[in-house]
Amino acid sequence: MDREILEHRIISALATIREALGCTLHQALDVFAERYEELRRDRPDDFALGRDEYGRGFHS
Repeated sequence: MDREILEHRIISALATIREALGCTLHQALDVFAERYEELRRDRPDDFALGRDEYGRGFHS
């Protein structure tokens, strides 16, 4: 999941979360958002896109 988040593969990351946890899309979005923030804090140099650019367009 971390690699997918870092590579801006949002849809793929959500699918991975749902599969791993057996959760709803809403729950997966919450997990994604929490992990995204952790990665931004702990590994900011690993992100190719800035925070404001990250949410534009989704890549699977």
